[in-house]
Amino acid sequence: MAKFTVSSSPHVSSKDTTTKIMLDVIIALIPALIMATVFFGLRALLVAAICIASSVLSEYLSRKIMKRENTVGDLSAVVTGLLLALNLPVNIPLWMVVLGSIIAIVVVKQFFGGLGQNFVNPAITARIILMLCFAGAMTNWVTPNFKTHIDGLTGASPLGVLASGEGEMPSLLEMFIGLREGSMGETCVIALMLGGLYLIIKKVIS
Repeated sequence: MAKFTVSSSPHVSSKDTTTKIMLDVIIALIPALIMATVFFGLRALLVAAICIASSVLSEYLSRKIMKRENTVGDLSAVVTGLLLALNLPVNIPLWMVVLGSIIAIVVVKQFFGGLGQNFVNPAITARIILMLCFAGAMTNWVTPNFKTHIDGLTGASPLGVLASGEGEMPSLLEMFIGLREGSMGETCVIALMLGGLYLIIKKVIS
């Protein structure tokens, strides 16, 4: 009698590798990073660079300590670092940036087995933990360039204005373009739409 063997998933193969998919996600996030730099200055690039570097280093060291095959080459740590950066205010203390990266990679991702094993999104979970621990720093929004001539002026986000009833609510056009307070990567709707369109065209998402 022939033996029937059942293997573990996945059962459908694809020519797309993890690295290729992650590279597409990075490319899709570039417009948001560019607009964050335009609106919030070069510190946006610094925050992103530190986030990415500390995420990659955290992945390399944690995998080495756990004696697992190193996976920094699949670019997933770069994606996590970039996503986390775009979810942070531009003026957040840099040590919090590093802490958030360690939480995302080591605690949320690697402690649960690595890419595909974590049950929550590492970058968003790290953002939530930073928000719970450092609410002041995580909600200290900077008014974007071109909206004021005062460098580094802080203000409330649109949701903050609605909640408090104080401050000036940005127009729909300003919110669409990105001329409003908020996290680095959330303000410019056009940039996010371009990134989403790219992922649809590349068939990374449907």
